Amino acid sequence: MGWAWPAPPQAVVDHGALMIGGFLGTLLGMERAVALGWRWCYAGPTASAAGAFLLLAGYPTLLGESLILAASMVMVLDFVFIIRRQAAIFTLVMAGGAAAWAIGNILWLIGIPIYEMVFWWMGFLVLTIVGERLELSRLLPQSKRKRHTFLAAAGLFTLGMLATLAFPGLGECIAGIGLLALAVWLLVYDVTRHTVRQHGLPRFIAVCLLTGYFWLGVGGILTVIYAGILPILQGHAWLRTALRPGLAYDAILHAVFLGFVFGMIFGHAPIIFPAVLSVRMEFSRRFYLHLLLLEGSVAWRIIGDIGGGWSIRQSAGLINGIAILLFLANTVTSVRRKAAAPAGAPVRSTP
Repeated sequence: MGWAWPAPPQAVVDHGALMIGGFLGTLLGMERAVALGWRWCYAGPTASAAGAFLLLAGYPTLLGESLILAASMVMVLDFVFIIRRQAAIFTLVMAGGAAAWAIGNILWLIGIPIYEMVFWWMGFLVLTIVGERLELSRLLPQSKRKRHTFLAAAGLFTLGMLATLAFPGLGECIAGIGLLALAVWLLVYDVTRHTVRQHGLPRFIAVCLLTGYFWLGVGGILTVIYAGILPILQGHAWLRTALRPGLAYDAILHAVFLGFVFGMIFGHAPIIFPAVLSVRMEFSRRFYLHLLLLEGSVAWRIIGDIGGGWSIRQSAGLINGIAILLFLANTVTSVRRKAAAPAGAPVRSTP
């Protein structure tokens, strides 16, 4: 981003792969392994973490890419067993997310530029998250409209991913419409509409999720504008041309990957980390600090991208990183505070 700081060259080149495959792939792989309880399932997150380490250490990229691909294949296999246990729309959607990660990794391994296949990596996270939210929405009254609108939104996004293989510009535009449709569905039907009225941890989670849904919608709108509307108005051959790296590309990806995905991580961490690590975690209002820092810096970054303000984007990117580090610090501090408590003890809220 222009900061004159020392960094391994591969950390810059493979930034997206390290975050999506190395960090998020490992995190979700651990979650699946803990849920299934079989030792072989841990091979997935172990492979993705090792692959990320090899990329950072400067080993031949083929090694790291192959290990991350192997991790995604293990996750696909995880969902084979999950669907055998419970075949439902939400498990099929999450399995589609795992398959999207594997397909994206295959395209990456064979040398397809990341900007041409990044919507497959996006599909991994988006479909995983919306599948989990669909599962929780079963607590609310069900209707055919609710189910059909979800399938239509998820189908649009999936169709867009598939179309990027032959018509990148058209596929991205369709995927953008799907992102916006999913954001609207989540805002209308998700349980956060009710839990945001509560206090303590439930309200914090709801605020994280609702702001995440907003950024998912922003990412969809920006995708439609920059991958479809503007190229058409400018007379470009947009059907077969993927959105190139640049400021608009940066705004779209970070609206989704930072605003949406990390909003979900911030909200779910007080539940997932204790379950995965078998520790107790105490909620504190200071969690709102890293959330506010993230939301403000994402908005500032997108403003800089859209307005062409390089210094704005540069400073916002730095604050993005600080927000994530503050989140990690707050999380670790909360876990340490109750590390001696019995494993599996419930999360509680403090004033």
